Amino acid sequence: MNEVEKIAPSKEAVPGEAVASEVAPEESTDRGRRAMRFARELLETIVLTLVIFLVVRANITMYRVDGTSMVPTLHDGAYLIVNKTVYFHFNKNALINWLPGPDRQDRDVAYLFHQPRRGDIVVLNPPVQSDKPYIKRVIGLPGDRISIHDGKVYVNDVALDEPYIAAPPAYRYPQGTENGVYVVPEAHVFVLGDNRNNSQDSHGANFGAVSLDSIIGQAFFIYLPLDDAGLIPHHRYSELGEK
Repeated sequence: MNEVEKIAPSKEAVPGEAVASEVAPEESTDRGRRAMRFARELLETIVLTLVIFLVVRANITMYRVDGTSMVPTLHDGAYLIVNKTVYFHFNKNALINWLPGPDRQDRDVAYLFHQPRRGDIVVLNPPVQSDKPYIKRVIGLPGDRISIHDGKVYVNDVALDEPYIAAPPAYRYPQGTENGVYVVPEAHVFVLGDNRNNSQDSHGANFGAVSLDSIIGQAFFIYLPLDDAGLIPHHRYSELGEK
């Protein structure tokens, strides 16, 4: 008898049929490593992005101008970026007082960059009741002698050239004096709005000089409206020897 030929089942896959192929151990390990590498790189990217976001938020913030006290430099509804780090300062004596020995009661302030300068536009917590910060221009520094009369602002007896104001001030300061002066206290600055005759600022009896500790930061960029977008100009007074 003829021996019956045994035919092995075909290993060819039926078209369209899902099949399972065994994965070699080394291939599986390589894929796992790639997945772990991707997950690690994704996590690093997320963490780095979060750190950058927190650093940026700690150093800058955004504000909207509500009101017209800084016209024509800043208009109502403008959106600003404010640098909170540029005026960062600390009391060196407060740090020294952590060490053993007698405490030092006086202030010895050190700035990381520089203190507010005349002509800077700053955002501050006002010395009057308000649920929002104010934005003003620094005019006088600690020890400066300030007077306002005949449509001019005088700092240390020098009349300021102020091309940025809406109109000359129509008031006298200090009030009740002919040509008296106000001396800015230590650790304070004297601020005015560019819209001099429509601004609540340091010339007001209930406002006065502003503590350096109450300044939030320097306004440095307008980002909306787009027509006004750009760096905010901070004036320097050549008549006072500034550059």
